Amino acid sequence: MARLNLVIVSGLSGSGKSHALKAFEDAGYFCIDNLPPALLPTFVDLCNQQGGEIANVALGVDVRERMFFSDLVGILERVKALGYSVFLLFLEAREEVLVRRFSESRRPHPLLPLQPVLEGVRFEKERVAELRRHADRIIDTSDLTVHELRELLTKQFQRESAARKLTISLLTFGYKFGVPYDIDLLFDVRFLKNPFFVPELKALPGDDPRVRTYVLSDPDASTLLRHLEGLLKFLIPQFEREQRSYLTIAIGCTGGRHRSVAIAGRLQESLAALGYDVTLQHRDLHKS
Repeated sequence: MARLNLVIVSGLSGSGKSHALKAFEDAGYFCIDNLPPALLPTFVDLCNQQGGEIANVALGVDVRERMFFSDLVGILERVKALGYSVFLLFLEAREEVLVRRFSESRRPHPLLPLQPVLEGVRFEKERVAELRRHADRIIDTSDLTVHELRELLTKQFQRESAARKLTISLLTFGYKFGVPYDIDLLFDVRFLKNPFFVPELKALPGDDPRVRTYVLSDPDASTLLRHLEGLLKFLIPQFEREQRSYLTIAIGCTGGRHRSVAIAGRLQESLAALGYDVTLQHRDLHKS
């Protein structure tokens, strides 16, 4: 049976705890935000009863639980005494940064909603001081972007068994039927030679060898593919570094039946040769 690995994510309001929990979720952890600390021993016992199905857990605990400050440290010690691995991660930021973040979000401080944010920040720092002293790691997020925080946490907490590969999807479409909205990258190939105007090719789909040969024999198609392959060879590792789960690349031509299909088919082969798993979907291939 796998040993339960428990990470407690806490710290100052506005320091990035919600973003941290999302990073843990992407790293394969079972995540719960704002679990009452008193339920921790019962919760870890329930996880243990699942036969190892839940091995890595991240729990967000913050100031919304008004009474947790005096009890949480003792509760964590009880959980450790039961033989569980407990890691306390504490996030903080400089006062002026926290005030700015609350101002940008137009939210009052949860501890002192009717007073200036700075008063709430300082009051909270006093209440979490003991918790901070017991932290296994303290991260100051003042100068970190969301992506940098995610990368920092992933490097330390990513579990090999939970590692996920970027899912890459190629989608072909016809502009005459509208541009798809749920995409990340879009490339227009309407400048290529159009098989639609070749009588013996007009009725054939773009994945037919005859149409494919016609489209790919265009020198402009060769140049386009060379540039696209180079661009994606650079971009995909950047998306992976940011722990993106999905990447959808749309290729469009007029009707979505010939040029886009041929180009996307070749692009799928090129990306597969680089070691990527790529799905290919033709949205408008069978539309008239």
